[in-house]
Amino acid sequence: MVDFTFAGKLWRWQGDAPAAWHFVTLPEEIGAQIKFITGKRKGFGSVRVKAKVGETSWKTSLFPDKTSGSYLLPVKAEVRRQEGLKDGTKLAVTLYMDA
Repeated sequence: MVDFTFAGKLWRWQGDAPAAWHFVTLPEEIGAQIKFITGKRKGFGSVRVKAKVGETSWKTSLFPDKTSGSYLLPVKAEVRRQEGLKDGTKLAVTLYMDA
């Protein structure tokens, strides 16, 4: 298992829906390492991971982001409620992936 820990800022996707998605953008260097480990991905390039913020962990997928050249980690509403996270909150994230 490969682990990555980083700090990031929670941001809200600027969609029309009131329950919009929230993400943390992975640092470019970690994104590059994940791309190297996972190689060429089928489909749109998502990578399955387990994420942990504070005391809350969940299974999700990272999504490639052309803007940053890295990946986006979606942070679902349940996690945001449990950890008291709001748009703009700085947080520490640990990712676990099976290599």
